Amino acid sequence: MHEFAPANRTDGEIARLVKTVVTPRPIAWISTVSDAGVDTLVPFSSYNYVSLKEPTVLFNTPNGERSELKDTARNALESGEFVVNIVTEADIERMDHTSAALPEDESEFDLVDIERGESRTVSAPRVADAAVSMECRLHDSIEVHDKLMILGDVQYVHVDDDLLTDGQIDMRDLDTVGRLGRPYYTVSGPLAFERQY
Repeated sequence: MHEFAPANRTDGEIARLVKTVVTPRPIAWISTVSDAGVDTLVPFSSYNYVSLKEPTVLFNTPNGERSELKDTARNALESGEFVVNIVTEADIERMDHTSAALPEDESEFDLVDIERGESRTVSAPRVADAAVSMECRLHDSIEVHDKLMILGDVQYVHVDDDLLTDGQIDMRDLDTVGRLGRPYYTVSGPLAFERQY
């Protein structure tokens, strides 16, 4: 068994280890709008939920001074809102293209020709044809070492009607995309084994 303490490895080695073993990592395709009115749409693979009764989700981004933050993080903190768009297999190529670094006055929606959908409770647009979109209001932000955790309370949800069975999302029809280590993605799909407990 190979054993080591993280302190005895480089930052790059530890980052690669964590990103490889904490998989698959769900992807939040997050849309925001800046104070100048520029829409952003960027994928984050450090994303999850933290509360269900009052639904709250989070994403992590590199930490730093406000001027050093990624546009998405800065916009979410300044506007107090963001939209989480769920990435499915049909979205992989478009989503990957929105990872490109753009000047602050350009939008990923326009770069990849993605149709904006109107949100009901926030100013940020959603991806019009996303399988699911969740409009969020900023709950809090927490600094954790080199990361900034941004939490949002879900205010409104948009779900594609084709995903619904008896009014509920059928996971067998929701082929969500996740990140693996290095450059790899994966697509969700149920196993033949069903949970017993």
